[in-house]
Amino acid sequence: MSFRSQGAGGCRQDREEEEEEEEEEGEDEGDGGVVSVKMSQLVMPCHSNHRQELSVGQLLKWMDSTACLSAERHAGCPCVTASMDDICFQHTIGVGQVVNIKAKVNRAFNTSMEVGIVVSCEDLFTDRHWRVCHAYATFVTHRTHTGKKVQLKPISPHTQQEQVQYCVAAERRRMRVVHNDIIKVLLSDRTALHANSPVLDNAVAAEKTRVESVELVLPPHANHQQKNTFGGQIMAWMVNVATIAASRLCQAHPTLRSIDMFTFRGPSLVGDRLVLSAIVNNAFKNSMEVGVRTEAYQGVEPNRHINSAFMTFEVLDTHGKPCTLPRIRPEPLEGSRRFHEATARKKIRLDRKYIISRKQAEVPLSVPWDLGNQVYLSYNNVSALSMLAARNNWILSSEKDKVHLYTMEQKSVLSFKVEAEVDVPAKRAFSLLAELQNRPTWDKHYQTCELIRRVDDDNFLYRVVTPSVTCGASGSPVSANQGPGILQDFILLASKRRPCGAGDPYVIALRSVSLPTHPPTEEYNRGECVCAGFTILETSHNTSLIGYYNQASPEVLPYISTDIAGLSSTFYLNFCACSQYLTQSGLQPSPHGEQTAEQEGTDRLTGNGGKTCSKGRRDRESNPRHTARL
Repeated sequence: MSFRSQGAGGCRQDREEEEEEEEEEGEDEGDGGVVSVKMSQLVMPCHSNHRQELSVGQLLKWMDSTACLSAERHAGCPCVTASMDDICFQHTIGVGQVVNIKAKVNRAFNTSMEVGIVVSCEDLFTDRHWRVCHAYATFVTHRTHTGKKVQLKPISPHTQQEQVQYCVAAERRRMRVVHNDIIKVLLSDRTALHANSPVLDNAVAAEKTRVESVELVLPPHANHQQKNTFGGQIMAWMVNVATIAASRLCQAHPTLRSIDMFTFRGPSLVGDRLVLSAIVNNAFKNSMEVGVRTEAYQGVEPNRHINSAFMTFEVLDTHGKPCTLPRIRPEPLEGSRRFHEATARKKIRLDRKYIISRKQAEVPLSVPWDLGNQVYLSYNNVSALSMLAARNNWILSSEKDKVHLYTMEQKSVLSFKVEAEVDVPAKRAFSLLAELQNRPTWDKHYQTCELIRRVDDDNFLYRVVTPSVTCGASGSPVSANQGPGILQDFILLASKRRPCGAGDPYVIALRSVSLPTHPPTEEYNRGECVCAGFTILETSHNTSLIGYYNQASPEVLPYISTDIAGLSSTFYLNFCACSQYLTQSGLQPSPHGEQTAEQEGTDRLTGNGGKTCSKGRRDRESNPRHTARL
């Protein structure tokens, strides 16, 4: 049975996994490269629950062990788990089946590293294989005996998949930092809505689902360093108490579907008493969220907060369909807070699934932007461009005066890249190109560019107006000022990122979004940009390698076919204009635009309220889609 997860990775992740499987066979693990660790376990009855299915707690132990081995193999010193990102379980594993776990370090930062984990299942009797889940864990190194942090050696990715994971790891790291802030902002923006939430008379009191369990950490519960409690063991205990709390609400055996991010706030030692508390925070129609908190103490010392997690459960009927669950009545104050936070987390999960799983052929391609989902839109925007730039199957179509035009075809998607070196420092080029309002001065395809909203220091919403492109008598593209046709407009999210480490480029990513305040109008054709933007890599102190990327549907092929065939030099002329703009601007004093690009913590534009995320409606436009080059 072939299985793909749509919750955490969606269609884009499916394509990545397929490519990864193809590359694994010929993967070369050279010096300084990415070395993977693989573990295979036969599921025995002692590993299973009452349904003869592998316990999720046991699976988390195996995942954490495999990831730790990979981290320590790279670091060359003891490591501990700092966090584990969201996990979505889409399939159960039965007794007698084999669990295959693969872990490898995607990227090493200064003292922490991201480890990618892929779990698959194998049926020995039918030779079937299917993907169960994937996760990303963060590990940190132990300090030396002198108290100094261990500096990790950098990863040198070799394969295309390793390069993709390496590039996107920096963006995932950024997401972990703002994970809790998303909830806070979403809740502060929806206070009035939550205040009017109905309470059903026949709802189950949340207090009835409360579970508290105390575990004594013994030497067998320690990690291989024989000092700290094994992180996988703590996670397994948390799953156990969460399952009991969920069972008290539904009075049945629930199935764990997903776990929100585990974050270890501090270490637990052998001899600690771990207090694990769980309660159902909220119950929706077919799912419930259980919150779990772990605290540790020894003797009379105050409790130390070790970890918290939020787990989503379902109850399946005999046909494997989710059952309708009783509603929950939260306790006052803290219970009400947990109730509303669970609703916010569900919205975030749905937004993330909707954003990431958008298919190329769906109409509209643009995802509605609001303050609740803008962080994940920004993440997806930058990740998509980074993944596109990391591909290694670009084909050189034309070259003129060291300006290179590359193309890449994948299934029904055509992508192109224009690349050249300019005599401008990378930081300066980034600040100039990040000011999208200046682009009409050098790009003839941008007639106007209006800043709609400054979301935060790194994300901006623009409305861009471009000439309409129609086909003339010979089938060649004709701009609006040469023939009939109305202008096109785009609503773009521009996300910019500075390098996370040495050798990383500056990134300016563009993608279309939809806004209720700027719906399509009859005066303009609403165009859509799938994935576009710039990467700027410093090649020396005063020179930069600039690449422009665009991923578009086949509908734009007639517009760029002459350039690809070498019959036109539109891209070359446009890039020369860009280079001239950067060079001339680089000789002038820093404009106001560069100050905006480089400043941190500056005032927000009027109307943003100083927030980094915001609320809005998810409105879909029904106007016809026109994909165009941006």
